This record gives sequence, structure tokens and C-alpha cells, in this order.
Amino acid sequence: MLSTKLIQLIEDHWEAIVTRVLKQIREDEHLFHIRKLPDSELRLWGQNFLKYLGHWLIESNKEEIAHLYESQGRLRYQEAIPLHECVRALALLKQALLVYIRDAGVAHNIVELYAEEELELSVGRFFDSALYHTVHGYEGELRKAVHLTATHA
Repeated sequence: MLSTKLIQLIEDHWEAIVTRVLKQIREDEHLFHIRKLPDSELRLWGQNFLKYLGHWLIESNKEEIAHLYESQGRLRYQEAIPLHECVRALALLKQALLVYIRDAGVAHNIVELYAEEELELSVGRFFDSALYHTVHGYEGELRKAVHLTATHA
């Protein structure tokens, strides 16, 4: 059973985690394009992951996740953000979340430690799914653009 205490902690402190990720994005020289996006857009992106984490991990269905993150991938393609930057930004968000869980230090006994590890596994699976669907949406837009270019050439 996932620890609702840990999930609530993340949902309550999503802003601090996203702020950390925004700082990393802004300072990463390899994220040239994505760091040009406005803070408001990047905050909303991070918020969609973290503020509703319990929903994503417990209540949502695979189709809902697929739809949301494929649309994120399409949007990033339309914004001319390179795919590798999208992947890196997701990795930074996942890493910041896991660091936050560890730094919170809420595991005081073996049961809480187990709950923390279980949450980390669930978060990993969720981010893997979100990454897959982001790439899938991005590639779909890329294929459409290539097809349009080929038919108009």
C-alpha cells in the first residue's frame, strides 16, 4: 500500500520541488530551448506531475496518462523543443522528487522505509510511462510534419 503520508507530503510541497527543477533547467547549458519557456508554463508542467501525484499513482487509468503526456509531447514538438531536452527535464523532475522524499526523512522504522521504497518504485513506473507517452506524442507530431513536407515537396 502506498504511503498516503508521503504522497500528501509531495503534493503539499510540489512548489518547492518544481522551484528546484526550474533552477536546474535554467542553469543547464544543454537545455537551451526548454529553458526559454516561461516559468509559468514550466511550473504548470511540474504541478501536473506533483500536485496530483496521488491521483496519478492510485486513481488514474492508463488511457488518461497516455492522453495527457502524449499531448505534452505534441506541444513540445510544436514549440520546437528538442526531444532530448524533454527527456532531460522529465529526468530532472523525477530526480528532484526522489531527492525530496529522501531528504524529508520520514522513514523512522522498517514499515515507513518500506513505504518510501514502494513509493519510489511507483514514482519510477509512473515517470517511465509519462516519458514513453511524451516521446510517443512528440514522434507522432514529427511523423506528421515529415509526411506534410514530403507531400508538398
